[in-house]
Amino acid sequence: MSEAKEEFNKHGYSADSIQALEGMEHVRMRPSMYIGDVGVRGLHHLVYEVVDNSIDEALAGHCNNITVTINEDNSITTEDDGRGIPVDIHKKEGISALEVVMTKIGAGGKFDKDSYKVSGGLHGVGVSCVNALSEHLKATVHRDGKIWEQEYERGKSLYPVKQVGETDKRGTIVTFKPDPTIFQQTLEYSYDTLASRLRELSYLNKGITVHIVDKRSKKENGDFEGETFHSEEGLKEFIKYLDATREPLMKDVIAFEGEKNGVPVEVAMVYNTSYAENLHSYVNNINTHEGGTHLSGFRRGLTHTLKKYADESGMLDKLKFDIAGDDFREGLTAIVSVKVQEPQFEGQTKTKLGNREVSASVSQAVSEMLTDYLEEHPDDAKIIVQKVILAAQARHAAQKAREMVQRKTVMSIGGLPGKLSDCSEQDPAKCEVFLVEGDSAGGTAKQGRDRNFQAILPLRGKILNVEKAMTHKVFENEEIKNIFTALGVTIGTEEDSKALNLSKLRYHKIVIMCDADIDGSHIATLILTFFFRYMKELIEEGHVYIATPPLYLVKKGNKKQYAWSDKERDGIIAEFGDGSKIQRYKGLGEMNAEQLWDTTMNPEFRTMRLVQIDNGTEADRIFSMLMGDEVPPRREFIEKNAIYANIDA
Repeated sequence: MSEAKEEFNKHGYSADSIQALEGMEHVRMRPSMYIGDVGVRGLHHLVYEVVDNSIDEALAGHCNNITVTINEDNSITTEDDGRGIPVDIHKKEGISALEVVMTKIGAGGKFDKDSYKVSGGLHGVGVSCVNALSEHLKATVHRDGKIWEQEYERGKSLYPVKQVGETDKRGTIVTFKPDPTIFQQTLEYSYDTLASRLRELSYLNKGITVHIVDKRSKKENGDFEGETFHSEEGLKEFIKYLDATREPLMKDVIAFEGEKNGVPVEVAMVYNTSYAENLHSYVNNINTHEGGTHLSGFRRGLTHTLKKYADESGMLDKLKFDIAGDDFREGLTAIVSVKVQEPQFEGQTKTKLGNREVSASVSQAVSEMLTDYLEEHPDDAKIIVQKVILAAQARHAAQKAREMVQRKTVMSIGGLPGKLSDCSEQDPAKCEVFLVEGDSAGGTAKQGRDRNFQAILPLRGKILNVEKAMTHKVFENEEIKNIFTALGVTIGTEEDSKALNLSKLRYHKIVIMCDADIDGSHIATLILTFFFRYMKELIEEGHVYIATPPLYLVKKGNKKQYAWSDKERDGIIAEFGDGSKIQRYKGLGEMNAEQLWDTTMNPEFRTMRLVQIDNGTEADRIFSMLMGDEVPPRREFIEKNAIYANIDA
């Protein structure tokens, strides 16, 4: 990266580096085209866009510190110590370059190849989009000893850029408040969501210090809640963070950093005792959860190098069958991060890298890295090969179990699980299935449902914890087989065991409905872990929901009202007055069919939570921690999230 930084430094960063590509009126009309959606995810995406500008400055070697502050009114302030956005007059536009950057779509230094060799974010869309979707934004620039300022409302400047003081600092400060007419679902920022992304950025860009401050919350000592993220080892530290609750098979993290064929490549990996494969990939700091050429290059380099070593070691001589690519990745946690000057993104959500040249660069880097490590660490090398052999043997056992599930799944309607109470509607888009904990609750749900479009599948007790089970044990589990069969989905072939064929999915809403207590939360988490590890596509396609049954029924005379929290209950009691009677629902079975329909199953009145993965790496870490053997981090997570999660410690 040092050569890249030298190249950046040769060139100035002035108004002429800024190019305006097109107008921005379209942003407010079609915000989802630019930021994904106007819900929780889009709201947080605004912050990432502004931070990406600061990260670009850091990649160019001009910025060391970035601070994100959540203000009391849920506005956001980002501050960096970069060069400051240029303020001189832009030749083509005839206004300050700062105003061009803030009010013109596609205006950014990142479009000038001399200013930035690589950049993150949406490639120039960034901060002007944020401005367009904010009811108010203020930009303050410290540059060349002066302080410059401009304010905007819904993307339009309120006055020309003006000098407001002098300074010995440098950098850019942006404060924005999202527009409530655009973000109608919520305007409240999640500290944890922002902190996860900033932590991730600190690992992906080592040496940078990233701060987050939450002015809505104070510690006991009077300071605001906040954290500082800084990584000297980059992806090596990231791997240790992600795998903190897993048991490693080796002493060190295997890591590589360098440039191959003009592509900066950083890779880190480690094997653990689990059976899950956890590969995370990034291009210019963007999490490419659909993979792409960099990930296929990693897989090819890993398989080729390990296979060659295993063959030469003689450890495969007694094996009666071939080893497949999947076998080399069981119990592997790896991160691949590349920087690409002109990335081509493909896939449904534009998070799949298509640049062909990157594949060879990553494959070559992985091959070099692994070859050196295996030669220098023969004991670790032996442990890895033994793990691969065990994985191959388990895969053969799993294939038989998988074939049994396939046979059950492809049968006619008569092959559906006996416990499934199906619906009469044939269009999957109109159908929903409730996965209900226990037979008694299942009975109530069957009576309370609308048989036209609602199906019920009761599950007996706590399903298998797939986080700690070998693959063939998962496919042999009766409850899991029933879920596969009821949903109608088929599992991938032996070569592509992670793929899920959703073309035969029988229900487009899959609702996890458990008791509103600790046991119920634990069961819901077990089911979610299974979906995350074996049916992730269902979550990504927006098919998985969690039902929210009420905790209380408050009655007084002829009046009755349900409450979903203690706060809501107290409010109803205050409204009803003295003499209110409270019924606490400990389980779904305590409700009669009519009550369950009214509160939890009726589409007109129910509240269901859609399960979304905002950050794949953080979701992986949390599931590993919640379902693993390490109790202290699990307890700490539960105590911190007590309002939102009741997972059995």
